[in-house]
Amino acid sequence: MQHQSRLADQRQQAALRQYAAAERRTEQAQRAAERARLAAARASEADRKRLEKEAADAHAAARMAETDELNGDLKSKYEILDGLLKATLDVDDFVDLESLRTVVVHPPFAQESLRMPVPAPAPIPDPPLPMKQTPEAVTGLFGKKKKEAEALAAVEEQYAKDYWVWKAAVDALPEQRAAQDAQHKHLERMRVQELAKELATYEAESAQREADARESNEALDQLIAGLGYGTVDAVQEYVGIVLANSVYPEWFPVTHSATFDPAAAELTIRVLIPGPDKIPATKNYRYTKTTDEITAVAATQKDTKDRYNGIVQNVALRSLHEVFEADRRGLISSISLELGTETTNPATGKPTYVPFVAVATSRERFDEIDLSAVVPALTLEHLGAALSKNPQGLVPISTSGVRRT
Repeated sequence: MQHQSRLADQRQQAALRQYAAAERRTEQAQRAAERARLAAARASEADRKRLEKEAADAHAAARMAETDELNGDLKSKYEILDGLLKATLDVDDFVDLESLRTVVVHPPFAQESLRMPVPAPAPIPDPPLPMKQTPEAVTGLFGKKKKEAEALAAVEEQYAKDYWVWKAAVDALPEQRAAQDAQHKHLERMRVQELAKELATYEAESAQREADARESNEALDQLIAGLGYGTVDAVQEYVGIVLANSVYPEWFPVTHSATFDPAAAELTIRVLIPGPDKIPATKNYRYTKTTDEITAVAATQKDTKDRYNGIVQNVALRSLHEVFEADRRGLISSISLELGTETTNPATGKPTYVPFVAVATSRERFDEIDLSAVVPALTLEHLGAALSKNPQGLVPISTSGVRRT
């Protein structure tokens, strides 16, 4: 699965690099066109025609870059579609079920800060004892004693006021300190409660992860054991895993369903592919400078028909190859495969299934084929397959009479 995913990523990254390069060329050309246009607007009459031509050339270059971008994307899609069979030949389709075993990795506890006690507040200090001020010196010769007495009385009065303010502050300290301590204890209790709550949630989630992993691994053990005995459910589930790992483009989804007959050791597969309307019918894109238009050049009917035929044939052979290669135990002796698409019946307007390929083959006969050097249509004929004469036209096959050889 990892190797297939890497191959898919590599193909996707290559396409993205091509797309990004085309985008950069488009942006550069557009910036050049804009610079030329602005320069033309500022230029003198003598330079205007030259700059207008440069602006027109730059605009044309930008449109050509857009055209190249469209053609690059189209080419990438066609290369993927034409290489659907080749893409799987370098991949080992065997799935090591032990690699699917769930190993629980718990995330770190998100509330570690709650483990730290609430810092104790700074102690409320004792207010400093008030100091009695020295009376101001009395000047003058007249009334000196009276003035000294008044100054001393003022000092005593102020000291008395300061003392009682200090005394009130000191008397209030026990209550203030008790309130401060109570607030600290309250915050600490809240922290402890919140920590307990968060830990309980974390432990419950961890326990659920452990339970889910046990359940998943028990199901995996049953699958491995069942596959060892070749039970129907185990074989079908393993084939489902193999075919689910088959990497197709997101814009070209392929689905499989399979049933296993243990008496005949035969697997019956139905493959659904997108209809021909999902495949581009464009040969390339062309830019016409005189009209400033980018137009799609339609592919010939033959090219479109041949491409869809190739897709049908490649996916059929690919599905056979992936199942036989993944079944190292040899539990599946033969495969009966049918491939088609779902579309809307033009006569009834209702969904209908159109089969394009029906083929049955034994493992021994299929193993004799070197898929890296075959012509898919001839290979399917060699296997006695029934093939639609025109899948592109949604022409079905008759599914009766296809026999395993």
